[in-house]
Amino acid sequence: MHNDFIGFDRIIEGFNKRAYKNNLSHAHLIIGPEGIGKSLIAKKFAMSILAKTVDKDYVDIINYRPQKASFGVEEVRGIIEEVNKKPYEGDKKVIIIHQGSRLTKPAQNALLKTVEEPPKGVYIIILSESLELMLDTIKSRSQIYKLTPLNREEIIRFIKKIGEEDNEKILVAISYAEGVPGRVLKILRDKDLANLRDIIVELFKEISKGDGEKVLAYENKLSKYKGDKEEVINIIALFIRDILVYKELEHKNMIVNLDKFNDINELTSLLSYKKLNSMLEYINEARTNLLNNVSYSITISMLLIGFLED
Repeated sequence: MHNDFIGFDRIIEGFNKRAYKNNLSHAHLIIGPEGIGKSLIAKKFAMSILAKTVDKDYVDIINYRPQKASFGVEEVRGIIEEVNKKPYEGDKKVIIIHQGSRLTKPAQNALLKTVEEPPKGVYIIILSESLELMLDTIKSRSQIYKLTPLNREEIIRFIKKIGEEDNEKILVAISYAEGVPGRVLKILRDKDLANLRDIIVELFKEISKGDGEKVLAYENKLSKYKGDKEEVINIIALFIRDILVYKELEHKNMIVNLDKFNDINELTSLLSYKKLNSMLEYINEARTNLLNNVSYSITISMLLIGFLED
């Protein structure tokens, strides 16, 4: 059932065996970074529970995704209401809660009794990027699966599976992905991300000229990427890292953004070690600000002001 899926063989096989023996917990937590494949694994688990082999939408697999920044008690009440409805097709149903890290503590507490004792035949699967954001009481009542990044061989198999043949792009994707298939798709298929990388290269060149007005104007250019705010910070950091590495080692194969080699080569002579290390400090500050819920626009504005300092 999963020979088309790359990675996590042991987890899938172990789950299937327990499902076949009817020896499953009623609550499951799938933990892993965005893009690792949590939703795909959850679908496979759900199909295994329902004893289905054809990959399609089933009425007894119900997906809940947050419509707002968080899952509140009101949304959980709706989930509980669904949990208490009988299955439509057979004697089992599966509730999949996506982005479980957005469940507020009161919402998790409201869900706790249902996780502890769901009606017969009902299984709950919660997906979350962070185990730490889940209450201990939820964790202790759930079977936990941690999805770690794929190894290099698995990522190469994934890239070949999606049909990419350009060697330079493949090398960029391997480095950029850090073992996460979703990041491979992003770097190879997302035009917005390609534009973002071009914008960041232009930004670095303006920083090297020290024109404050032009650098600060990039706040508007970066504002459209609010939905990918962590990605913006990560990509800026990767370019700084590449410039530093090439400055130090002059080894092209050590660069992540290999397709931007000519720009990186140019920037090594335009930006000093002192400047680049200072920029990294402001990157760390930006990451902290985002974690502390400082607005994206303020974070970017402060980052650009920092980049202008000598």
